[in-house]
Amino acid sequence: MVRMLANGVCLAALMLGARAAQAAEAEQCRAVRMAEPGWNDLAFTTGVANVLLGALGYQPQSSVLGINVIYEGMKNNDLDLFLGYWDPAMVTYYEPYKKDGSVENVRVNLEGAKYTFAVPTYVWDAGVKDFADLHKFADKFGKKMYGIEPGSNQLMMDAIADPSLGLDGWHVVESSEAGMLSEVGYEIKEKQFIVFQGWAPHPMNTMYDFKYLTGGDKFFGPNFGAATVTTQVRKGYLQQCPNVAQFLRNLAFDIDFENVGMGYLINDGMKPEEGALKAITANKGRLDAWLAGVTTFDGKPGLAAVKEKLGL
Repeated sequence: MVRMLANGVCLAALMLGARAAQAAEAEQCRAVRMAEPGWNDLAFTTGVANVLLGALGYQPQSSVLGINVIYEGMKNNDLDLFLGYWDPAMVTYYEPYKKDGSVENVRVNLEGAKYTFAVPTYVWDAGVKDFADLHKFADKFGKKMYGIEPGSNQLMMDAIADPSLGLDGWHVVESSEAGMLSEVGYEIKEKQFIVFQGWAPHPMNTMYDFKYLTGGDKFFGPNFGAATVTTQVRKGYLQQCPNVAQFLRNLAFDIDFENVGMGYLINDGMKPEEGALKAITANKGRLDAWLAGVTTFDGKPGLAAVKEKLGL
């Protein structure tokens, strides 16, 4: 009987060892290739993923690329995942890849977002409350709209091209999120007219006094471009790397969390990973949900490993 029990214990140990070995990801999954378009919300959330995946023993990589380049990268197997599909603002970008099946949705990681044209409140008070009002003040605006990175302003360009809005001769000033907001801050200080890309989550909503314009449903969707943000991956990635897949299915955020985290980047000058680590440290309770059922790269319990690695 003792021998049988001993044999049983040995067999159980062997089975547990085999399960642990099976839980480890394939070597091809060690490098996790991500990208974001340089927007602070996506820089922050990608930073969170970077920190957590690194603590799990992966080798996350993040690049700043135009949206169209990100989609081509996933289609061509040069990138693995993207945490920033804004729906409906990016529908036109995603549509070709949705049709050919080269990019797949994982889950909605943020609800309550919005994205559309915005003007300072004094401009709104002067009568610019709707997209259709812009042309009436063309001279005051200098026939300019202020956007962000090249490749991320197509909806602005679509509005200019729409004959019903009377925006012939207008053009989009493309720079970056930081460049656009710097211009917004300057124009507000000088009480000048400016129309720009506005969105939430973002600290701009508390930094500046501005209003979102109505009338953009055709381009940005209803309710001031009310949006969700979805995690996307290249075709087949969820099956190839099931542990990262479980992590991505768990990873979700909220407006308040992102507003604070983005503030670390914009107002405090932190790098994405630094801001992410500070936000994670201040919200340790989120780790339970984020890491449920997730292991380290080599198959060990993920939650304990991350807490130890990050000193939590």
